[in-house]
Amino acid sequence: MSNLDRKPAPTACGREADTGPVRDLLTGRQVPLGESTVVRRLLPNLGRRMVGAWCFVDHYGPDDIADEPGMQVPPHPHTGLQTVSWLHQGEVLHRDSLGSLQTVRPRELGLMTSGRAISHSEESPRPHARFLHGAQLWVAIPDAHRHTAPAFEHHADLPVVTARGLHGTVILGTLDTATSPGTAYTPLVGADLTLTEGADLRLPLVPDFEYAVLAMSGGVDVDGVPVEPGSLLYLGCGRRELPLLARTDAAVLLLGGEPFEERIVMWWNFIGRSTEEIARARTDWETGSRFGTVHGYAGARLPAPELPATPLKPRGRER
Repeated sequence: MSNLDRKPAPTACGREADTGPVRDLLTGRQVPLGESTVVRRLLPNLGRRMVGAWCFVDHYGPDDIADEPGMQVPPHPHTGLQTVSWLHQGEVLHRDSLGSLQTVRPRELGLMTSGRAISHSEESPRPHARFLHGAQLWVAIPDAHRHTAPAFEHHADLPVVTARGLHGTVILGTLDTATSPGTAYTPLVGADLTLTEGADLRLPLVPDFEYAVLAMSGGVDVDGVPVEPGSLLYLGCGRRELPLLARTDAAVLLLGGEPFEERIVMWWNFIGRSTEEIARARTDWETGSRFGTVHGYAGARLPAPELPATPLKPRGRER
């Protein structure tokens, strides 16, 4: 998924990680995406830029798109990151400059590693399901791997963890003893947790990770804090377990990982380390080099916005 902001501000990703548990409830800002989709952008957020290597979180829907085109994101570029497509309802058709053509369906993992450069598009198929509901996330790739070859993975069969009132699907990384087949470049976790009404449990966590919970649907208390759909509760570090109480049938995404210590710059759809690197990526996209071509999308590719007049300053976080 793209950042479609025509005047994107330079995003200084990373800040000093909280050294212990916190309960910081974040609400998203409304951002139009394509012709008929509006998303709630939860990361980056004022005062909170990353959760581990997770650096971008959009939540959308559930939207009734029966008479709408649905998601229509034209071809656009990425560098230095992975995109994670995750659906609860609907389908998204992924195309990329590697020639990948894949329909991603609910609770299937669509994982794209941009590495040094890739371009892709995302759209609701025609015909498509009535409702569209999901999340789009980015993971920053550490310096040692960020120039790797681009790749796309689709995993329809993911490992699960279960407990009374809980069915969890491991999207990326490891939760408890279950590990996703998706490629990860830093220690992290992404998991979809489905809770039945009345479920009252404690989820095992890794104390060295920082965590956040995105509420997808229903009513759930996370460590005693009511978290409504479309909100993100940042939880900090130092936790060995997480109390969850489902007030109704509910679903949440658990995101976590080791605090990302590198200094990075995120601007538009690129993650780099300097103004010069970001400017070079923008020029390469505008001149049609390096990012390849997405074939089959019925529309023009997305032009890059103008760079800001001031230099892009990389920032980081220290544990």
